[in-house]
Amino acid sequence: MSRIGKMSIAVPAGVSLGYEDSVITVKGPKGTLTRKVASKAIDIKVEDGHITLTALDNATETGALHGLYRALIAGMVKGVSEGFTKGLEVKGVGWKVAKQGNKLVLNVGYSHPVEYTEPEGIKLECPSPTEITVSGIDKVLVGQVAANLRAIRVPEPYHGYGIRYKGEHVEHKEGKTSGKGKK
Repeated sequence: MSRIGKMSIAVPAGVSLGYEDSVITVKGPKGTLTRKVASKAIDIKVEDGHITLTALDNATETGALHGLYRALIAGMVKGVSEGFTKGLEVKGVGWKVAKQGNKLVLNVGYSHPVEYTEPEGIKLECPSPTEITVSGIDKVLVGQVAANLRAIRVPEPYHGYGIRYKGEHVEHKEGKTSGKGKK
């Protein structure tokens, strides 16, 4: 049995839920999210402002899916009520980012600017020339877009240049030393 799956999910005011034909729909002030529950071994009940997931058998795979779907549904509820944000920092001499319409233009040390088109359901912002904020209601999509932006220029270990998550620590390596003293 999954310990995470056993916990019920509190539904805040203004959020409505529906569960029909293995599809859960969550509607809130920020939007609507739907997800198909692929496992027939998990039962979902919505009652008294709480969502409860129950595993119908004791199989190992069912226990894993029990916790997975509980976490995904909890993320959906939080997303439609509060939303998710992920911050990125651009570190490099002369590197900067700017928003032009629905595109993010990144000047990050390549011979050309890199353009990244804003996906549907995601809002990209540039509070400063060296910061990017990714926000949206789908936790998985926000994390994936942030990872895609980071992959444009992964932080390198010698100077720390690159795009990194806010608060991410990049371990620095020692550079080359001179050959003096070697024989």
